[in-house]
Amino acid sequence: MIKVNNVSMRFNLGIEKNFSLKQFFINLFKSKKNKPKKEEFWALKDVSFEVKKGEVIGFIGSNGAGKSTMLKVIAGVMKPTTGSVEVYGNICPMIELGAGFDPDLTARENIYLNGAVLGYSKEFLESKFEEIVEFSELREFLDVPVRNFSSGMTARLAFSIATVVDPEILIVDEILSVGDLAFQQKSEEKMKSLIGGGTTVLFVSHSLDQIQKICNRVIWLEHGHIKKIGPSKEMCQEYYEEQVK
Repeated sequence: MIKVNNVSMRFNLGIEKNFSLKQFFINLFKSKKNKPKKEEFWALKDVSFEVKKGEVIGFIGSNGAGKSTMLKVIAGVMKPTTGSVEVYGNICPMIELGAGFDPDLTARENIYLNGAVLGYSKEFLESKFEEIVEFSELREFLDVPVRNFSSGMTARLAFSIATVVDPEILIVDEILSVGDLAFQQKSEEKMKSLIGGGTTVLFVSHSLDQIQKICNRVIWLEHGHIKKIGPSKEMCQEYYEEQVK
């Protein structure tokens, strides 16, 4: 279903700091020796693994370990510096919920806009409109501009749009913590129903409890490398013990 082959991802740090007129003239008068060097940061380094159809894979690791970057590479949002990713099946990425919303448009208008970004037709969205609204619990705010929404409300709307279909591959990055407790439980149940239908899931969360409940296997990333791969309960316990040392 998914094959990640020796993927590395490099970022150049500090480029934005030099991108100003003032800094440009300062750098003109600096000697080459004193000029700041471009710093390279490898978010991922030689990462390889395979995911079979119907598997639910959790990603754990400290902040900056490369978890979100890995999901973005698989989703096609980022192109790896080296290596390759093979994906067989349609992907529904829930990485930055609401990123495709226009804040000046209403929730009603953004349902069609965001749905189009996800590849849904207008006819399909019209047929699923009530289902999206019902799940989001935002009916009374349909004609309110999204700029007036809280981050939780925006995420609820985005989650409802993204999960209106049963994708072959679902990529989830820390979104089961959106909204209030009742909506979190509702989102988790929706995830479980997708998994029960055979959807392959890649899931990033700092909640080890969620990882253990949802995932079959866990990939433990640290400093851009795979530290270990194994059963979710075993990996989560080992990761927890290391964190509390």
